[in-house]
Amino acid sequence: MTSVASQIGIGAGHGPASAKPKLDHSFDIRGLLAFLGVIACGLSYTAWSIWSDLKDTGAPVVAYLPFVLLGVALLIALGFEFVNGFHDTANAVATVIYTHSMPANVAVIWSGFFNFLGVLFSTGAVAFGIVSLLPVELILQVGSSAGFAMVFALLIAAIIWNLGTWWLGLPASSSHTLIGSIIGVGVANALMRGRDGTSGVDWGKATEIAYSLLLSPLVGFTAAALLLLLMKFVVRKAELYKEPQGQNPPPWWIRGLLILTCTGVSFAHGSNDGQKGMGLIMLILIGTVPTAYALNRALPESHVAAFSKASLAAAKVVEAKAAGYQVLGDPRPAVTNYISRHELNEGTYPSLAALMREISKEIDSYGAISKIPFAAVGNTRNDIYLASEALRFLVKDKEADLTEADKKVLKDYKDHIDKATKFIPTWVKIAVAIALGLGTMIGWKRIVVTVGEKIGKEHLTYGQGASAELVAMSTIAAADMFGLPVSTTHVLSSGVAGTMAANGSGVQMGTIRNLLMAWGLTLPCAILLSGSLYFLLSHVLKMAG
Repeated sequence: MTSVASQIGIGAGHGPASAKPKLDHSFDIRGLLAFLGVIACGLSYTAWSIWSDLKDTGAPVVAYLPFVLLGVALLIALGFEFVNGFHDTANAVATVIYTHSMPANVAVIWSGFFNFLGVLFSTGAVAFGIVSLLPVELILQVGSSAGFAMVFALLIAAIIWNLGTWWLGLPASSSHTLIGSIIGVGVANALMRGRDGTSGVDWGKATEIAYSLLLSPLVGFTAAALLLLLMKFVVRKAELYKEPQGQNPPPWWIRGLLILTCTGVSFAHGSNDGQKGMGLIMLILIGTVPTAYALNRALPESHVAAFSKASLAAAKVVEAKAAGYQVLGDPRPAVTNYISRHELNEGTYPSLAALMREISKEIDSYGAISKIPFAAVGNTRNDIYLASEALRFLVKDKEADLTEADKKVLKDYKDHIDKATKFIPTWVKIAVAIALGLGTMIGWKRIVVTVGEKIGKEHLTYGQGASAELVAMSTIAAADMFGLPVSTTHVLSSGVAGTMAANGSGVQMGTIRNLLMAWGLTLPCAILLSGSLYFLLSHVLKMAG
């Protein structure tokens, strides 16, 4: 296996004429030093940003243990994104490398840069979609030993599986792996609390995400095959559908298209996959330093006026449903129970109404999110999270018997309260972008060889590369718009297989079998790994605390 430095070095010239691209490059100390320098700058910037945010809040530091845990958790989270970079993004560069559109060392740097940009310009919708899969009771106590065990278990399990499949050269899905890890933690947490294991997961959201992950390979295979057949009918140039001759690049227009689609896939991958790490990093920050990150203190005071108006309208809807019932004690357990079990009872509406009144009263009394005292921000965030999640399920609940007008009012209120909790600081995006971008430049060769040489029986053609990349870019970008995590690996690998079938090139059934086996084993293995780690870590951290 080539060394890390040799894979990032800017290096040597081309070897003998061959259809296969040159993947190995000579060692370049300048590339290695630049790589290490970027890592050092990224970690320093992250540490400085956290210190600066804490300083701006004016909150006193009373213990240093949370910051040790924060550092470890952040390194593991960024490590997951780093592994994600070289594990998944190799798919984006395989086509431009094997069609000789770009040299391998230039392609991975190019892809890494656009992964970086994709993360920076991402919306955050996928990040919070991932977080909503986690058990509500662990979200509410994310700063506890159980909360840290949750984060450590799911990230370590995802990294282990990703590294294992990478070592075997199998392009498995990081999205699939992370979601399996989340389900494993949810099931283990439920069993440890004496409940049915199925009660520990939001199966509605899990099913929605599972559909996007399971359908994406079918979409990739079918759409890429159809696009190649259409291209053959419209663009009647035989050289586009044959194996490249030697090291010659394709015609300028197809080369431009291949580079454009590689760029688009890299950007879309960064925008979609980078958000998974962001959501988990926000959980870590909320658990360890809630004074700075539990609530979005950057919201203007004008937000309170709009929030009050939306709160008043939503309260009318909920209180009308709660007519005749009163909550005498704490409303939170009943709301939490509804989120966990999705079962309406006589206490759901009155408890939710009482919780909404408490949130409105607290925010109105302080006049702005930024003015809520340090000691109260954690509780306020948990109240907002509970109300938001309850409303998310309520508007979809057929038993709730809500009119379309009622749903619109409740969604408007939910949008206003989500602005206070669903935010991602710029430095988090930059840290994840650096980790994902640098990861793209390391370890890519194993997956690239599988995609470029081991899926089809013949060398990848220009038309096949363009078709597979166009479909992958479009599918991932569409998933990002809808806030759904989708697998770059599944879409592009199946897209390449689809073009091989459509082109009559044939597919290597041994590779396809191994891919399907890896994809099929990802969920159960990730569930087992993370569940076991969560059980172990929750006991270890509890004893240490």
